[in-house]
Amino acid sequence: MPRKPSKTTASKPAKRLAKKPARVAAKRPTTVASDPSQARIVRALETIAAHLSATAQSGPVPESFDRADAFVWHPDGRLSAVPRVSRVELFLLRGIDRMRDILIENTERFANGLPANNALLWGARGMGKSSLVKAAHASINADRKATDKLKLIEIHREDIETLPALMEQLRDSAYRFIVFCDDLSFDGNDASYKSLKAVLEGGIEGRPENVILYATSNRRHLLARDMIENERSTAINPGEAVEEKVSLSDRFGLWLGFHRCSQDEYLSMVRGYCGHFGIKMDDEALEREALEWSTTRGSRSGRVAWQFTQELAGRLGVKLTGK
Repeated sequence: MPRKPSKTTASKPAKRLAKKPARVAAKRPTTVASDPSQARIVRALETIAAHLSATAQSGPVPESFDRADAFVWHPDGRLSAVPRVSRVELFLLRGIDRMRDILIENTERFANGLPANNALLWGARGMGKSSLVKAAHASINADRKATDKLKLIEIHREDIETLPALMEQLRDSAYRFIVFCDDLSFDGNDASYKSLKAVLEGGIEGRPENVILYATSNRRHLLARDMIENERSTAINPGEAVEEKVSLSDRFGLWLGFHRCSQDEYLSMVRGYCGHFGIKMDDEALEREALEWSTTRGSRSGRVAWQFTQELAGRLGVKLTGK
């Protein structure tokens, strides 16, 4: 006959099953009810989570452009105000008169709400490309009301892929903006230039009417020569491959070329700086030392003239604060 399970064997599992839910059920209410501090922590965490969720849904807070005339763009969506722009006065920029007049006229038209072109300032280093952009911005703003002033926003070369996000922030503003990228160029397999192309002309939204782009570069086509040659030698259709990359600079309606200055222009820059800052020195000695300085530097440019002026002022104990 089959053996009947013993009473002891059959009852143990049943007792275990009966006891486990009872213990669990007893513990749950005890944790919340008997410890009010934990309940407060839970409520605080829920409040923080709700606040973070609301912030994420509402997007970044619109930037107040009233507090400064210049800003620096950060790839996380922030615009840092620049209370004092590092710049050279417009009248101190020598040897670039034609480029100065063209850029000032273009910038003034834009500030007045008239059609104007994006500008690419290219050419020899140290000849005042970025200085001209900053000086033009200050010159246009000099006699304008606070509500009519242009805003200068600098975007770094490595952040150019975030340019569409910057355009989105500026599109609905009542102000007008110069977006400025210094030393813009592309190397190797860098494809971020496509973001710039879309903003300049090709995108479905295009460039906002209240934004103009100014860029400086040592390269006319913004690309290294070996990069262009590599495209020509490896592509199935060399002409199309090169055209794709070179077409970026074509999207700037205004090209301003900066070339190496002559000796007379270089000396004119030095004399202009010395006259403005009150540095007194015999003209013959000044000319001799300035030329010697440029020879040791291996070039003549506005930057070299400024560096010589700083050296001379320091040696003679003159502070470069202007008159």
